[in-house]
Amino acid sequence: MAYISVFDMLKIGVGPSSSHTLGPWRAAEQFLMELKQTHYYHKVTKVTVQLYGSLSLTGKGHATDSAVMLGLSGQDPVTMPVEQIPFLLNEIKTKKELKLSNEKSISFNPELNIIFNKNFLPFHPNGLTFEAFNENELVYTSTFYSIGGGFIIKENEDTDKKNVRAELYPNPINTADELLNYCVTQNKKISEIVHDNERTVRTEEQLHQDLIKVWHTMLECMYIGCHTEGILPGGLEVKRRAFDMHENLKDDLKYSNPQEWLLAIRETEVKFRAILKWVSCFALAVNEVNASLGRVVTAPTNGSAGVIPAVLMYYMVIENHDATEEHVKQFLLVAGEIGSIFKKGATISAAMGGCQAEIGVSSAMAAAALCELLGGSPQQCLIAAEIAMEHHLGLTCDPVGGLVQIPCIERNSMGAIKAINAAELALETDPKNVKVPLDKVISTMWDTAKDMNSKYKETSTGGLAIKVSSPDC
Repeated sequence: MAYISVFDMLKIGVGPSSSHTLGPWRAAEQFLMELKQTHYYHKVTKVTVQLYGSLSLTGKGHATDSAVMLGLSGQDPVTMPVEQIPFLLNEIKTKKELKLSNEKSISFNPELNIIFNKNFLPFHPNGLTFEAFNENELVYTSTFYSIGGGFIIKENEDTDKKNVRAELYPNPINTADELLNYCVTQNKKISEIVHDNERTVRTEEQLHQDLIKVWHTMLECMYIGCHTEGILPGGLEVKRRAFDMHENLKDDLKYSNPQEWLLAIRETEVKFRAILKWVSCFALAVNEVNASLGRVVTAPTNGSAGVIPAVLMYYMVIENHDATEEHVKQFLLVAGEIGSIFKKGATISAAMGGCQAEIGVSSAMAAAALCELLGGSPQQCLIAAEIAMEHHLGLTCDPVGGLVQIPCIERNSMGAIKAINAAELALETDPKNVKVPLDKVISTMWDTAKDMNSKYKETSTGGLAIKVSSPDC
């Protein structure tokens, strides 16, 4: 099995969905790379994109069509100025022309060249096929599957050939039991075990910079969300709430940037009810930015991007006013590793497992990470992750209008609060008395995912999606 890095689980990208936006965007980039390896690239006059299954059913609301256009245009979701996105998309739609790989102009009408095919491909619910034509002759085709968290694969692809095998790392980890064994035998924290693995492919300075870049992206996202008012795009007319919550909470705080904002909140005396409101505000802020095609950290998905930053912010402004970048790195290392274990043992795709695979996993990641920062043992950190997931088992994904807004945004707030509660419960738990180990919950989550009716797996064909009136997305 290939090693899954912390940075695979915590990717910087653009909202609103890792599986329906970031994955298809990356698939378009991969398609361009494949096309350039053939002698057809310069002869291509037309490209069509077939979206299958969940990508088709909720693709409009999840901006899948926008993602493939941006990817085909050669834009990078990590570095592209997000404020340019609507202008570029409008230009393509107006001119009915796309600059392939930002190099070669071809005719492209989104209404004709992007086909929403509601059929499901057998390999995975999130399938998409790119087709390249020279005039009317099909010259190249490639099918991808967006499997959650921005990961893409091709059917029967040997991913180990593309990635460093886990066995080449000092601590190859596939299960929670394996992780715990390394911690016990080496007398190390979870973050230290993960740090040793990450140092296999990064220098200490690179690891530091990359982790802090993830944190700064999270912090900026929370800041933007707390300082932006209005209505979310998509037609549901959902009002942003983080702005008003923040206005009511901040009193007369003085600051001019995200770092000063963080320090200013630390200096306030926060009472119990206000703690809950601050955590909810942080989580809502992130996912309102996500719903607006803003830049977020996929953690482990875009739909659940608010849980981990909200819990980390909670630690920094409530639990430990002296927290440093070392604490941030420790938190992210633990969270990333717990997420990778869920991905290996189950799924992080709502199209495969419902929202338990997104909010449930993110809550488990945050709970374990917070538990370590609060002084929990490795055993207690895994207990925290287990508690968080146990109380998300069976959570469905039924987005209204196919948009990552209702109930998705509020669920991040709930997932963050549950993570904090799970960490506190774990700290009061003697590992000797644990009845349900984390690996058993992961296995149960996967069984639940396979048993779950497909209409509750990001198709908008069941639950709230059909009970609540919505625009035609």
